[in-house]
Amino acid sequence: MLVTHPPSSHPGTQPPQLFTGVAVFLLAAIALVVPSGYSLGALLLLLAGLGLIALRRVPQLTRQDGAIIAVLLAYAAITMLEAWLDGQGSKGFDKPSRFILAIPALFWVLRYPPNLAFLWSGAAVGALSAGTWAGWQKLFEGVDRAQGHTHVIQFGNLSMLLGVLCMAGLGWAVVQRQRQVWVALLLAGALGGILGSLFSGSRGGWIGFPIVLLVLYRAYGTQLSSRLKVAVVAAVVVGGLVVYSVPQSGVQDRVQHAFSDVALYISGENRSTSVGARFEMWRGAAMLIQEKPLTGWGSTGYAEAMYAFGEEGIISREAAQYGHAHNEFVDAFAKRGILGLVILLALYLVPMRLFARDLQASDLATRAVATAGVLLPVTFLDFGLSQVFLEHNSGVMMYAFLLVVLWGSHAARHSAASVQVSSKH
Repeated sequence: MLVTHPPSSHPGTQPPQLFTGVAVFLLAAIALVVPSGYSLGALLLLLAGLGLIALRRVPQLTRQDGAIIAVLLAYAAITMLEAWLDGQGSKGFDKPSRFILAIPALFWVLRYPPNLAFLWSGAAVGALSAGTWAGWQKLFEGVDRAQGHTHVIQFGNLSMLLGVLCMAGLGWAVVQRQRQVWVALLLAGALGGILGSLFSGSRGGWIGFPIVLLVLYRAYGTQLSSRLKVAVVAAVVVGGLVVYSVPQSGVQDRVQHAFSDVALYISGENRSTSVGARFEMWRGAAMLIQEKPLTGWGSTGYAEAMYAFGEEGIISREAAQYGHAHNEFVDAFAKRGILGLVILLALYLVPMRLFARDLQASDLATRAVATAGVLLPVTFLDFGLSQVFLEHNSGVMMYAFLLVVLWGSHAARHSAASVQVSSKH
């Protein structure tokens, strides 16, 4: 049978909701410091959701819930279709299947939403752990670019994501009884997540940081005094200058390398640098898109065509070796055609629009979840500019399962608020 979202105005107080809270905490807290750490919390939510389906206790879904499910299914379907047409076998179905597996997890979170303390503390612990570990590697072990148990770019960007989620959670923190403790924890988490990104040298996460700040300002800026606004801007500017000026951070070196790579590419002197190779990949992919804009080439066809471009000297051989375009959107267009690009954009933009409706919610806890919900796709749009983020298990798992956790928590608060309003009349 179908059951509605839980009416309780105090989610997280019953054993099933405590289970949700622990799973949600683990999803973020150990994501980057334990091998495949992002999988444990997700697995717990999946198994619980499958139990709901088996018992026929799936919650009644709203149109907004349906929209979230639709984009998850659409992205899984288009990527599975590509894998099937491409003859990739079961391996090609692995990553897209995670988007389908997130749906039972959504059912569980809708039915038994967590206390938000688990969500924000998990993000803070995960960000602090990643930042601390990255700092140890960079400053004491002397590694060039800090990384965890995943690809260095994934590690740095996901560390940034956790730090950004901590910033979103500040609205929730300030209305808690122990608000000084929660604010301090989330600020420390924000700092740790950002430092983890900086120590990794993953420049893609830095490009979109001004957009992140704009979203945060939209959510919270109107409630800040002019003096506090000036203090925040000054802290961001001074912090950025300090990080850039300290050689041990590696930021100055990475920025200078980026400018150097661009100059070498424009002059034609070297097109195989980190940035130059990306430009070559995008140029080659753009030519492929022009040839097959509707159907795309598939992963195998893309790799073969790019290799041929390299052999013919159309693009650099360095760029021709990669099986993806180092840009989520160019890659989707080249491999899955215009429909693949549209569905990828919908995967990000539909949730963003749904969450954005509550960026000015009067209840700060609801506003905090909505802000996090907007920032999740915003950061992934940013990450996707220089990396095919969803080609990695870490990117797939963190986006799909954080999305359903945030949406389930958000929808539950709306349901509880509606029940409270109805009871007053």
